[in-house]
Amino acid sequence: MRSLSVLILFIFIAGSLLSGCGRLITRPTPTAVATAQEASVVTPHATSTPVPWTPAPTATPTPTPTPIIYVVQAGDNLLGIAIQYGVTVEALQEANAITAPRLLQIGQELVIPREEEGLANQPTPTPTPLPFQIANVGFYETPVGSLWYLGEVINNTGASIEQVQVAVSLYDDEGEMVATGSTFTEFDIIPNEGKMPFALLFTEPPSDFSHHQVVALSGVTVAHWGRNYIDLTIESDHGEASGERVYVVTGQVKNTGQHDVEQIRMVVTAYDAEGRVVGIRRGGPETQTLGVGESSSFRVSLSPLGGQVVTYTVQVQGRRIE
Repeated sequence: MRSLSVLILFIFIAGSLLSGCGRLITRPTPTAVATAQEASVVTPHATSTPVPWTPAPTATPTPTPTPIIYVVQAGDNLLGIAIQYGVTVEALQEANAITAPRLLQIGQELVIPREEEGLANQPTPTPTPLPFQIANVGFYETPVGSLWYLGEVINNTGASIEQVQVAVSLYDDEGEMVATGSTFTEFDIIPNEGKMPFALLFTEPPSDFSHHQVVALSGVTVAHWGRNYIDLTIESDHGEASGERVYVVTGQVKNTGQHDVEQIRMVVTAYDAEGRVVGIRRGGPETQTLGVGESSSFRVSLSPLGGQVVTYTVQVQGRRIE
């Protein structure tokens, strides 16, 4: 009887266990649960801007003219560019913050200013160069195939002049121009009855040309001397050959004016037996600052491009100390 009770209890427990296992095998359909997902990064794209509820008043835009950009070429100068675009040299300098108009660089970009309303269509007057003389010129080939053209401007205008520029053109047998260029004198200011050399290099000259023409391109009377100072005198100067290809000029620079002077610069011009310019060289005294009455020695060496040096001149200028 006891065995029968144990057996019945065992059967009851087993039935309970089998019922639990059946619930594990038959799983209910899972209910979807909202899961937080990491937001994907969206690359912004240009879209139209929605119209605001109350549009803000918008001023009528003024058309902005496209600026004119000019790239400096070999042989260019501010005067020629100004004439080409009908503006003034002063306007070009102001628009491009140019303080040294003679130091334009090939490839330099210049903004061409637009003249004020009413002035844009007016022609820009071209100043007529003063009738200075161009003399003592000569051509000299270099070992690399380029060609130098040397000469000097003689100021016989009756006044001191500045912004002096010359243009040189080469022509073939038929009168066609095959090359042209322009250059300024070595110093900007040429005193009355003074002279100043110039040098123009043709880097790729024509293989042959029959004649040339040199003309005055610009030159005006000095309107404002500023700090330019010419009360300097060359004393005890001497020139002699040193070897076959070098000519040396020595001497003293004296301040004969009424002001102290600084930034003293010199240019030596050498001539051959026919008076042609055969060499030009810049230099300066040993002391760049001179008080009233003071002197300083100098030594300038140059290599002439032409024949033997027979004579020379020395020009000297400086800046007044204020």
